[in-house]
Amino acid sequence: MNFKTKLMGLALAAAMSSTAISGAFAEDTIKVGVLHSLSGTMAISETTLKDVMLMLIDEQNKKGGVLGKKLEPVVVDPASNWPLFAEKARELISKDKVAAVFGCWTSSSRKSVLPVFEELNSILFYPVQYEGEESSRNIIYTGAAPNQQAIPAVDYLMDKEGVKRFVLEGTDYVYPQTTNKILKAYLMSKGVKAEDIKVNYTPFGFSDWQAEVASIKKFGSEGKKTAVVSTINGDANVPFYKELGNQGIKAEDIPVVAFSVGEEELSGMDTKPLVGHLAAWNYFESVDTPANAEFIKEWHAFTKNDKRTTNDPMEAAYIGFNAWVKAVEAAGTTDTDKVLDKIIGVTVPNLSGGYATVMPNHHITKPVLIGEIQDNGQFDIVQQTPEVVGDAWSDYLPDSKDLISDWRKPMSCGNFNVKTGKCGGKGS
Repeated sequence: MNFKTKLMGLALAAAMSSTAISGAFAEDTIKVGVLHSLSGTMAISETTLKDVMLMLIDEQNKKGGVLGKKLEPVVVDPASNWPLFAEKARELISKDKVAAVFGCWTSSSRKSVLPVFEELNSILFYPVQYEGEESSRNIIYTGAAPNQQAIPAVDYLMDKEGVKRFVLEGTDYVYPQTTNKILKAYLMSKGVKAEDIKVNYTPFGFSDWQAEVASIKKFGSEGKKTAVVSTINGDANVPFYKELGNQGIKAEDIPVVAFSVGEEELSGMDTKPLVGHLAAWNYFESVDTPANAEFIKEWHAFTKNDKRTTNDPMEAAYIGFNAWVKAVEAAGTTDTDKVLDKIIGVTVPNLSGGYATVMPNHHITKPVLIGEIQDNGQFDIVQQTPEVVGDAWSDYLPDSKDLISDWRKPMSCGNFNVKTGKCGGKGS
């Protein structure tokens, strides 16, 4: 062998070694999908969830990753476009080969991607409160079900505020519509008359609130203590609250309790006219615990911005991510079926001093917190319950009151009818 031939052989070996190293590195990462709107009407809420997922992945990598492998985030922008969520989810699972996806905010986006996750057998961790009436084997619901937010909120209004009339004000899509259907049935079961319940829906991005706020004001002036239960989502909240201030509606007159307004949304508003209005969540940034103080410190360091707020869906993302890590480590693999078998019963700390457990219905245990808006954009916590188990199916709707969800074998059913003893299908 001459020198030239030998040199070429060494070069080829080096190239092959380099390719092998590159391939080994690619195989040595676990890809994680991040599916949140970074543009469009929901970007005001969802961008922060993308950021917190990047923080959680970065922190886990500093601990050595998962199963000895680094986590690699794959971030996509479905742009507040519900059909596009499904397309992006399919790409994440089929093309990018992610082990799990953390994403969605609206129920419309979750409903859009659900058949994709079931068809391709992947896992979605959904971090936002929702309307219930669903339990999929391929979704872990780390946000609140109605019995962990909406129903305790109206109980608070009736018991603590003496409210007798309710305006159910929402954005026109599945979450507000179903939640308000449940709330109306619940309120009427508590003796509230149909004429004392006003329901109204407006489109995403709605901004012309003058007439509707005037209607709310009139409804509240008819002799009974009135409150607004708000399922308004996204950037429509900014002009809604501004118009409340313009028309002089104060919390002591007609309190508003919101299910989709947290610290992130308030950071873009003048909060002085909103002081005393309420929100119902399972976490507030003002929670005074060592775990929350450390989380906030890490968030500010990661974002390099001490003014960035935290909020409830961020805590839900934190819980979901840590539960996934724990289940993967218990399974010894990212294989969907094995992880889903291990995740039921997984318990991880929440940020309010307690623990969140993944239940057989793929919902988690959560405390319910009621907070009053302060002039600094934070919430004064006026009520906190112990951890409540999320109920996938409402006890107040005729079609779902007899249904339970249990994804443990051998039942493995999302909508088992306790009266007929039969499973109705996939549960979604």
